[in-house]
Amino acid sequence: MRLLTYRPNRGASLILPALPFVVLIAIYAIGSILRHSGNPDDKLLPGLDSLAAAVRRVAFEPDKRTGDIILWSDTAASLTRLGVGLTVATVSSCVIGLLVGLLPYLRVLLTPFIAVLSMIPPLAILPILFIVFGLGEVSKIVLIVIGIAPFMTRDLALRVSELPVEQLVKAQTLGATTWQILLRVVAPQMMPRLIDSVRLSLGAAWLYLIAAEAIAAESGLGYRIFLMRRYLAMDVILPYVAWITLLAFLSDYILRRLQGWLFPWFAGARSK
Repeated sequence: MRLLTYRPNRGASLILPALPFVVLIAIYAIGSILRHSGNPDDKLLPGLDSLAAAVRRVAFEPDKRTGDIILWSDTAASLTRLGVGLTVATVSSCVIGLLVGLLPYLRVLLTPFIAVLSMIPPLAILPILFIVFGLGEVSKIVLIVIGIAPFMTRDLALRVSELPVEQLVKAQTLGATTWQILLRVVAPQMMPRLIDSVRLSLGAAWLYLIAAEAIAAESGLGYRIFLMRRYLAMDVILPYVAWITLLAFLSDYILRRLQGWLFPWFAGARSK
């Protein structure tokens, strides 16, 4: 029998996904023990007990200076910036992408311009954003929007252009206006694809957020990581990295479930 004919049963489907994480934790624990056996003061790979103590300190104990619980205040600051940036990028990409993909004149006018915008490295213009918008929240949000909106717009416009021409011709034959075709024919088919585009952009959005917070911020997950770097506080940095990864994973999971709930026909067609 060929390997592709073997399929995991229910028990294996629950155990196998956790196995790589268990192996990774075991490798880290062994590496930490080996490093501390040679140098008890080693900071590069803190022990699991040190990590647990750091998590307890930042996640459950108020900060002596501000009175806030650091992890949660940083998380709230970062998620607020990320949420606003993703919302602005999604709405603008939806409107422009649908119009550019549907209307030939706009497609000819804006496609090259959007393509050029998508090629600009967002981190390269970060100093310009700080000069223009200052060091406050606006520059960080604008960086996220500039970083992901052109890609999402191009992706959505391409998906619109791939719609069967017969659909548009039939709608026009039945008397639909351009506005009606946009809202009742094109938009319903593009919304699940827009969610896919947002999911693909999450990683880049987190990258731009962390970069902006590392340079100019007084709170946020990226700010805390780069602040702790000065003190080689890996016992705080590693849990923060793991927390960011978990938040990104949960965001993707929520979007995937939302897509399946709002557009079950899309998930069914994809599984065929």
